[in-house]
Amino acid sequence: MRIIFPLLLSSLVALPALAIPPATPQEPVVETLHGVQIVDPYRWLEGSDAPEVEGESSELDAKVAAWTEAQNAHTRNLLDGLAGREALENRLGELLTVGSIRPPTVEGGRYFYTERRGDQAQDVLYMRHTVDAEPRVLLDPNALDSSGLTTLAWFQPSQDGKLVAFGLFKSGDENSTLYILRTDTGQWLAEEIPGKVNSISWTPDGQAFVYRRLADIENPYSAQIKFHRVGTHHRQDPLIFEQYKEGPLATTWGPNGGIDRQGRWLGLVYFTGTESNDLWVYDFKHWLESGELIRTDIIVGEPNMSFGTIEGDICYVQTALDAPNGRIVAIDLNHPERQRWRTIVPEQDDAVIESFSLAEGRIAVRFLEKASNRIGLFDLDGQSKGTLDLPGIGSANLVTQPQSSEAFLSFQSYNEPPSIYRVDLAKGERRLWARPDIPVDPSQLVVDQLTYPSKDGTEVTMFVVHRKGLKKDGKNPTILYGYGGFSIPMTPNFSATIFPWLEMGGVYAVANLRGGGEYGELWHKAGMLDKKQNVFDDFIAGGEFLIAEGYTNSQQLGIFGGSNGGLLTGAALVQRPDLFSAVVSAVPLLDMLRYHHFLMARFWVPEYGSSENADQLEFLLRYSPYQNVEEGEKYPAVLLTAGENDSRVHPLHARKMAARLQAATSNDTQEEPILLWVEGEAGHGRGKPISIRKRDAADIIGFMAWQLGLPIN
Repeated sequence: MRIIFPLLLSSLVALPALAIPPATPQEPVVETLHGVQIVDPYRWLEGSDAPEVEGESSELDAKVAAWTEAQNAHTRNLLDGLAGREALENRLGELLTVGSIRPPTVEGGRYFYTERRGDQAQDVLYMRHTVDAEPRVLLDPNALDSSGLTTLAWFQPSQDGKLVAFGLFKSGDENSTLYILRTDTGQWLAEEIPGKVNSISWTPDGQAFVYRRLADIENPYSAQIKFHRVGTHHRQDPLIFEQYKEGPLATTWGPNGGIDRQGRWLGLVYFTGTESNDLWVYDFKHWLESGELIRTDIIVGEPNMSFGTIEGDICYVQTALDAPNGRIVAIDLNHPERQRWRTIVPEQDDAVIESFSLAEGRIAVRFLEKASNRIGLFDLDGQSKGTLDLPGIGSANLVTQPQSSEAFLSFQSYNEPPSIYRVDLAKGERRLWARPDIPVDPSQLVVDQLTYPSKDGTEVTMFVVHRKGLKKDGKNPTILYGYGGFSIPMTPNFSATIFPWLEMGGVYAVANLRGGGEYGELWHKAGMLDKKQNVFDDFIAGGEFLIAEGYTNSQQLGIFGGSNGGLLTGAALVQRPDLFSAVVSAVPLLDMLRYHHFLMARFWVPEYGSSENADQLEFLLRYSPYQNVEEGEKYPAVLLTAGENDSRVHPLHARKMAARLQAATSNDTQEEPILLWVEGEAGHGRGKPISIRKRDAADIIGFMAWQLGLPIN
């Protein structure tokens, strides 16, 4: 759930004539939760998706739609009217059309990868017959849909490389449908499997696969693991496993799984929370022959996060069980007893195991150390084979092949564009395979990693990026970004469009907050449930640190976050409105007393808690941004964004928060407005075409630059 929009400024601009935001009628709903009376003045903005509304109410939904349209018009009038908007979008167009490429997946000696070139709206799937051969287009979503709204969600070639299964969705809804094509001819097969399909694993003969889907696309808690034979109708696909229908595990992320490359074992994980899952395997070959499922438990009923990959009869498992920073163990599936497990890579005190993969005779382990990556190599008995040489300090990932020493390294940092290297693990050789041509000069940047104390004294790290020669005179417009949740780390991320902002004197900072995954599972748990306030304290302390160190001041400090990060910026806004001058809260969670009623949000109850629990209501009520807006407070300028097709976070959060802030703030809303933008052709963020990304970036950048006073060069 991480969202980072690119940042850019071409000029500081004059303001257009501003209208006041459209009025929002209050229709208070009063309810009592565990003896606490809650008044919600804008419940009606939830529309007919609210659980209290029976069926669909076209009248109510039309009212919400009309209000949203009026808010959007107000926002467009302001942001589109900023002088210099056209130049800003032109520069963004230059940067956003640079293109991107991902490391290849190799199957059957063929190289499959996605690339977006020039002004293409969406990524295109390519294939090469050798590593440096001329690429051939296998699937171009841009040719399928001239609107640019159809997205390739995923792809998975068969082991012989003759077929590719892939998923498509439209307008950001992420509800992918599975299709299959032949790689030699490009011909599509008759398969069309709906239901937000993902996680495909092929049988060795390429004639069947195991996949995950939703039984009911309207019910995110209806996951199934099914088996499909190519050429048959998906309604005939046998069910292997489905999400529990009752009890606390009925509303988690549920099951996921796949078969090993030999087709002997089916591994299955079942998420029991946002920090734990169960893990077991089935004898898949026996099931195919007899229809009988024989289950072997690996880890069940214990708080941990564990994932495995199977080679032969050995399951290599990355687990946080008895190791908060992670370890890798080897388990013989014929003798899976705990006392027989072999530790291959032990837990480390100074680094977190983020992921691993198998190569020929090797295990490649991606470690997270001080919020950046290193990759260690080990043989299958755990003997160290050294560390893979990286281009610098940044974010790295290694794509390997189980029976080959060939691998592909992707690497990026704040001052290093995303680059892909072909690596020979046996010889230790590395060469550049692909890198987009970025029209910026990364050498002009300084990237520092700093440490500061949070409210309770906990040491928190932060990346600070700025141009060389920056004066720390307390007058630099600064954007502070954060996330702090779901064990997701904030590692160095390259964005070409940040460079003009930095070149004009702006500062960009990213804080590694508790709740994230930068420092292991204990760091994550320190920002969950009743400890969620630690995340907000870390972020607020980061803003105070930037001011104390002379980077900026409260009039030139803005904050930005999306999704869980939108909750973060919403909480920081209501807790310390004096500390910031501009707030962007993208696709946010903001009404934490009601979030769990909508879409897939019950997945996140183990992370946040629920108002249905009296003890959890107490801490949710303390920090929930929507409930903590105060009448007459001087709030900074705020831009809230959402997507009508969001399948994760409902746009009600941004709607209700905008209405409440507009009514409550005592500031001059001509100069420090509360703005709402709800995109009708987008969801949580994935799949946006270049045109929408460019407009969104111009909105955020122009808003921040105006409010933070970035000077004109």
